[in-house]
Amino acid sequence: MSEERSSAPFFRRKKTCPFTGPNAPKIDWKDTKTLSRFISERGKIMPTRITYVSPKKQRELARAIKRARFMALLPYVQNEA
Repeated sequence: MSEERSSAPFFRRKKTCPFTGPNAPKIDWKDTKTLSRFISERGKIMPTRITYVSPKKQRELARAIKRARFMALLPYVQNEA
């Protein structure tokens, strides 16, 4: 049995920045729940190509994560099990 393939190409939705728009959350160093979404399991800041954050907001996000780490709200490194 062979599968039928449509002639139309695969449609990929354009990803948009989660921090732009009318109801977008503000980037705040005290909001650890939002910031932790953009940190990997190892504790590294995730790159723009994975999170789709705009370059301007990525710089602001990195600054907020670093400030939260300095204020001991976020860990620098996650413990390895």
